[in-house]
Amino acid sequence: MKNYVGYTDEQLALLYVKGDNEAFDELLSRNQKAIYSYILFLVHDPEIANDIFQETFVKVISKLQEGRYTDSGKFSFWVKRIAHNIIVDTYRHQKSTHIVEPTKDNDLSVLSSNDLMDINRENELVNTQVAIDLKKMMESLSEPQRAVVHLRFYQNLSFKEIAEQTGVSINTSLGRMRYALINMRRMARENGLQLHWEL
Repeated sequence: MKNYVGYTDEQLALLYVKGDNEAFDELLSRNQKAIYSYILFLVHDPEIANDIFQETFVKVISKLQEGRYTDSGKFSFWVKRIAHNIIVDTYRHQKSTHIVEPTKDNDLSVLSSNDLMDINRENELVNTQVAIDLKKMMESLSEPQRAVVHLRFYQNLSFKEIAEQTGVSINTSLGRMRYALINMRRMARENGLQLHWEL
């Protein structure tokens, strides 16, 4: 296999479009853990998450081959948008809704030791709507706040790792998380949800 050290994901995607199949193997290797964790975070079911993960990368391949990707945006965000759309479509077409409780087999350690969401069961909120609400709340944050929330809860990075990856101090990372949680709790209250987060 070729050595792709030094290539960005965006450059690898364009190499694949030009016919370098090994570039896609490298893309998959780099992104599969983060993408799967993102999907599992939204659906809370490993089997469904695995199915959606596979469908996501089938669509990624299709869109790349159709020339529907440019390097104007971060590749991983583009893939996550595709995954999110598949999740919404999957739940939209289900005739009945089931809520899967987090278990030791769900590998939800990527979030925190406590459940990320404490849903009012009497209202029978479906997972899809909660996911959409959470996504909207994330999108309402500033980019630095959104990034630190993603790295902490989606990728399970420590604040030291977040600081190194984002090029700021640990205190700055903690500060961004604090304000992100304040903002998201406020938005959660406005949407009738309760979110319990831990740093």
